[in-house]
Amino acid sequence: MTAPKLVGLSGSLRAGSFNTQLMHAAAALWPEAAFTPANLRLPLYDGDLEEASGIPGDVQTLADQISGADAVIVVTPEYNKGISGVLKNALDWVSRTDGAPWADKPVAIMSATAGRAGGERAQTMLVSCLMPFRPRLIAGPEVLVGGAANQFDEAGTLINEINAKALGQLMQRLRGAAGH
Repeated sequence: MTAPKLVGLSGSLRAGSFNTQLMHAAAALWPEAAFTPANLRLPLYDGDLEEASGIPGDVQTLADQISGADAVIVVTPEYNKGISGVLKNALDWVSRTDGAPWADKPVAIMSATAGRAGGERAQTMLVSCLMPFRPRLIAGPEVLVGGAANQFDEAGTLINEINAKALGQLMQRLRGAAGH
């Protein structure tokens, strides 16, 4: 039997991103899955660029990764009461690809932010942005890692027991939704 495929999207490009650490902590809870962290360093969506050159290769790769995955993790920071431009841009580009990569795909969302309220705002916006694509969003438990700067050890391990428990439960539900 082949390993299940898990793809992770982190809405933060920063080298020391807490959201990327959370994405990797989540993936570690499904060790038998082949995990691929997605590249969101994409050009800004531009209809003229699309018309002149078609879908950029990195965008098509992302769409193919999502389409071929058994499940997807989307981790969002909170930027100015919403999701990051990086994440929104990736969603916009993937929406322009052929097929419906997100359709009926089990998706778990989570956030690592300065405060839990920021994570709630970002996740609410993320759900709104994902809904047109018809994924199968896992309805909790919510993983809202507030005070993110103090929630990971030097190895990137989530150290808060409440957050770690919620993350474990969410990943268990994601595995179940993916049939694993």
